[in-house]
Amino acid sequence: MTPAHPTDSAPDRARFVGWLREVAPYVHAFRGRTFVVGCAGELIAAGRLDALVHDLSLLHALGIRLVLVHGSRPQVQAQLAAKGVESRYSRGLRITDAAALACAKEAMGAIRLDIEAAFTQGLPSTPMAHARIRVVGGNFVVARPVGILDGIDFEHTGVVRKVDAEAIRALLDAGHIVLAGPLGYSATGEAFNLTMEDVAAQIAAALGADKLVLITDIDGVRDRAGTHYAELTVAQAENMLAAGEVEADAAYNLPYLLRACRQGVARAHVLPYALDGALLLELFTHGGVGSMVTAEALETLREAGVDDVGGILKLLAPLEEDGTLVRRPRELIEREIAGFTVLEHDGLIYGCAALYAWPEATMGELAALAVDPARQKDGAGERLLKRIEARAREQGLRRLFVLTTRTAHWFIERGFVAADVDDLPLQRQQLYNWQRRSQVLIKDL
Repeated sequence: MTPAHPTDSAPDRARFVGWLREVAPYVHAFRGRTFVVGCAGELIAAGRLDALVHDLSLLHALGIRLVLVHGSRPQVQAQLAAKGVESRYSRGLRITDAAALACAKEAMGAIRLDIEAAFTQGLPSTPMAHARIRVVGGNFVVARPVGILDGIDFEHTGVVRKVDAEAIRALLDAGHIVLAGPLGYSATGEAFNLTMEDVAAQIAAALGADKLVLITDIDGVRDRAGTHYAELTVAQAENMLAAGEVEADAAYNLPYLLRACRQGVARAHVLPYALDGALLLELFTHGGVGSMVTAEALETLREAGVDDVGGILKLLAPLEEDGTLVRRPRELIEREIAGFTVLEHDGLIYGCAALYAWPEATMGELAALAVDPARQKDGAGERLLKRIEARAREQGLRRLFVLTTRTAHWFIERGFVAADVDDLPLQRQQLYNWQRRSQVLIKDL
């Protein structure tokens, strides 16, 4: 008989099952999608390559099409230092002379071998067990020289000119992971030293990838005051950059995310390699751990439809179980769905509220107001309340009332005043539950 693991308790099992069920929608949504993942050379230097490969192999097993782009800055730096060659930079780019180019080629070859070896692992009781993954590289990137800027010749430093998207797609279709590095080649056979971020962004744009993910030495986008932004639209990010509000390290990465989004990539992320499992946490948790740039805002405040019933029920269930809200069966919510408003983020409903009209009394009832606990501090309840008030005014209602047993102060702070049951519409008085003894609060619209 195998002894139980010390943490193999009923709560542990319940948490595991709950987590697995929560990530299921992401698994369905990501299958068949194309992700371009760029990892900084610092990740490899820090000894975190195996952990990243384990996570990428899991994504591959889930049916995600992957392109991995690696960097090599610290490796090139180390080789130059070992040879006694001074590194030169301008505008944040390495000036690649002949010696630096030789070091870049050598570093890239060594990194590629390490990555291929990591994906070939298959020891039992490791995340790579039973994995059969083929990593394929090639001359996918055509480059051109940066040239002379401000009188400085960048020599063999280049930028991406063209990506062979057709060849990459063929390899992805065959089930391979595609590997690319920070070197590009010209039509004349010259090699150019590129940045990982440029290569990853350009490949993502050429493929029309669903996601670009840069795993770097920063934890996301922060402004100069240190505020972290989990999500930004392209317009918001551009405004912050133009105003000089972005912290210096993030200001380097952010333009690459913006470039990808402007060229059709749905979402672009920047994550910290220092956090173990950052890639999985960003993809499979609602809040993520880094920063994401999107073409449009992911939050939507809208009227509900029948397809939202399941999400509404999930939100209401904990509040119904602890007695905060009256139980509403699925059939009732389906019948009354037209009165519901929902807050949705990235396809997941995290807030809801309902409006029931009593036209004869020109009053409306606010009911079933619920917000996911993780989002209760960002004003979600306030936004739902304002939308319900607006809907009530559109229907010609002059007052809004709510019945509550536990949240009276929240409503009072937002303009509601205490009232009596006799102040409710006559028909609603007849439905009042005297066992719950809910407080009546009314607000003039």
